[in-house]
Amino acid sequence: MNILLVGDIVGRPGRRALEETLPRLRAQYEVDFVIVNGENAAAGFGVTDKVLRELLDLGVDCVTSGNHIWAKKEVGKLIGNEVRLLRPANFPAGCPGRGAMVYRARSGQPVAVVNLQGRVFMPPLECPFAWIDDHVEALRQETPIVIVDFHAEATSEKQAVARFADGRVSAVIGTHTHVQTSDEQILPGGTAYITDAGMTGPTESIIGTRIEEILTRFRTQMPQKFEVASGPVDVCGVVVEVDEGTGRARRIARLRERVD
Repeated sequence: MNILLVGDIVGRPGRRALEETLPRLRAQYEVDFVIVNGENAAAGFGVTDKVLRELLDLGVDCVTSGNHIWAKKEVGKLIGNEVRLLRPANFPAGCPGRGAMVYRARSGQPVAVVNLQGRVFMPPLECPFAWIDDHVEALRQETPIVIVDFHAEATSEKQAVARFADGRVSAVIGTHTHVQTSDEQILPGGTAYITDAGMTGPTESIIGTRIEEILTRFRTQMPQKFEVASGPVDVCGVVVEVDEGTGRARRIARLRERVD
C-alpha cells in the first residue's frame, strides 16, 4: 500500500497547487490513501468549512493539523462533526474533535492516522510519548498500518518520537517547520521517518509568508500582519510504501515539485 502525505498547505496558492498535482501524483505513485496537513490552508492560519470541503473534494482522505487549528472560530463546531479533520491528540481532554482515527483506503484496508504535537518551543500540551504508550496498541488491534503526523518545532524531539515509536507505527512524518529535510529513512524497527515533509506553498517566501513582513519583524521586532506570498508553489511531501500485513514500511520517497 502506498500512502501520500502532503506537507503543510499554505493558503490559496497551496490549495490550487494541490488541485493541479494531486490527480497525477495519485496515479504516478499508485496512492491508496492521501493525508494532507491543512492547518495553514485558510489564508495561512487554520481551516474553514469552505477550505476543508475544497480539500476533501479533491480526494483527500484525512486532513491533519497542529498549533494553528483553532485560528478560525468556526473550527470548534466543524472539527466535532467531520471525522476526516484531526487536531493533535495530545490536546487536553475536553477539547473538541479527534486526534486519531481509523479510515478505509481505496483498497478497503483500514489505515489509522494519528496527529500529535510537540512540546519543545511549542504550547505545553500533554506528553506525546505517553500518548503513544497509552493508545497506539489499541489502534494496532484494528489495523497494523498506523501513520503519525508529528507537528513539532525541534528536530531532536521529532527524532526522539520516531525512535520511541519505531516498530509500533508504520511512519512518523514531521510537519510544521515548512522546510523539507533530506533525512528520509526506514528505522530499524520498520518505521518510516522524515524530520519534515516540507510545505505546499509559495516558493518565493519565508515559510509561505511574504518576505517583506518577515524581514521587518526580524529586523525591528515590531508586530506585522503576515500574508501568504504569491507566485510559483513548491508541492512537498512523502510517499510511504507499507506492508499491509505487518504494517512495516518498505520504502519512503521524498517528493518536491514546482507549480507555476
